[in-house]
Amino acid sequence: MEIHAKQVGNVTVVKPLEERLDASLAGNFKQQMSQIINQGNQLIVVSLDRVQFIDSTGLGAIVSSLKMLGREGDMVLCGTQEGVQSLFRLTRMDQVFQIYGNENDAVAALSN
Repeated sequence: MEIHAKQVGNVTVVKPLEERLDASLAGNFKQQMSQIINQGNQLIVVSLDRVQFIDSTGLGAIVSSLKMLGREGDMVLCGTQEGVQSLFRLTRMDQVFQIYGNENDAVAALSN
């Protein structure tokens, strides 16, 4: 899975470039997120604007990334497509993650 990561101030924006985050890609996503977190990045925005489909394994990889951050860090999501947004509502993960409409709003929320 290809992921683009960039720094915006003290916030790291991570953008999966695939249309799916499923069982075939979740392990790689988790590994790359682990590397990003282990480099000291504690405030992370995951931009899901390209992701059209997430299965339970992909969702688990996102949750696992949040757990890796621990209490010192924070992670929010942005740009979720309607199908992905529905999955977050159905699984009540929208109560675990703050989800913003766009990257700028998500970065601003973590910068404060």
